[in-house]
Amino acid sequence: MLRRDLLQLSAALGLAVSLPRPALSESKPTGAPVSPDGTLPNNTAPNPLRPPADGIIPVAFLMSDDAVVIDFAGPWEVFENVLVAGRHPFQPYTVAETTAPIQASGGMTIVPKYSLASAPPPKVIVIPAQSEPSDAVIAWLRSAARASDVTMSVCTGAYVLAKTGLLSGQAATTHHSAYIDLAMNYPDISVKRGARFVEAGNLASSGGLSSGIDLALRVVERYYGRTVALRTADNLEYQGLGWMNADSNQAYAKRRVSTAQRPLCAVCEMDVDIATAPKFTFKGRNYYFCMDSHRKLFEDNPERFMDV
Repeated sequence: MLRRDLLQLSAALGLAVSLPRPALSESKPTGAPVSPDGTLPNNTAPNPLRPPADGIIPVAFLMSDDAVVIDFAGPWEVFENVLVAGRHPFQPYTVAETTAPIQASGGMTIVPKYSLASAPPPKVIVIPAQSEPSDAVIAWLRSAARASDVTMSVCTGAYVLAKTGLLSGQAATTHHSAYIDLAMNYPDISVKRGARFVEAGNLASSGGLSSGIDLALRVVERYYGRTVALRTADNLEYQGLGWMNADSNQAYAKRRVSTAQRPLCAVCEMDVDIATAPKFTFKGRNYYFCMDSHRKLFEDNPERFMDV
């Protein structure tokens, strides 16, 4: 029996909603939304989305070289395994500039199903972290996003979405190592630290890597309610609760401070080795960087980094 068939059978038998949930009831993160009696929230989702009349929700995964596997594979598994009234409403597919094979992270080879020219119109778009997009990709994304129910970026896929201009004046998040860099490159975007995901109209962005799973579950909840999203998480044996609490990345909310004991890149806050790291001195203080491009970004206008 195929895994998808097994999951469908278990859901049809009601196992997913009848099994006890000790992890969900006893391991609530700080700030997780709970009702006054301490139980899980009800089935009402804010910002609900209306499923199409035909019940089919095409989900386009925009791909290019260096696409990060967990960024697209995590949400793919979420959407693929949603079951509503015996049907799988979400229909995920890959789309890239061409259908030529691409190299994802770790050397994985992906053959996109559709090119930009042949892709069907999506209702949901997923943008993982990936390489620099071409003008053609940005044009397609800008057009497709305006007609979609949700366009969601995962991790530094936020940069790709930002290049469309659609995030201008909006709030967004990204991997915690890219908060400052995204804010510096796109000062018209309000970058939210410590957010598991951020929703802005029909746009949404998630934090890094595994955060994309939570944003995908959140999208499921907006379409079909909390019960369906919980059942999907159960089928995947996913016990994270970040999709119920947009502010659950608080571990990254506070800016990390570089010290002599633990020097950090002044732009991305990643660990550096001061013996080999690029360096820039400003007002008598040495700043270190993980790469030359971050040193250059800082050097162009150091004052901007003082209050970010």
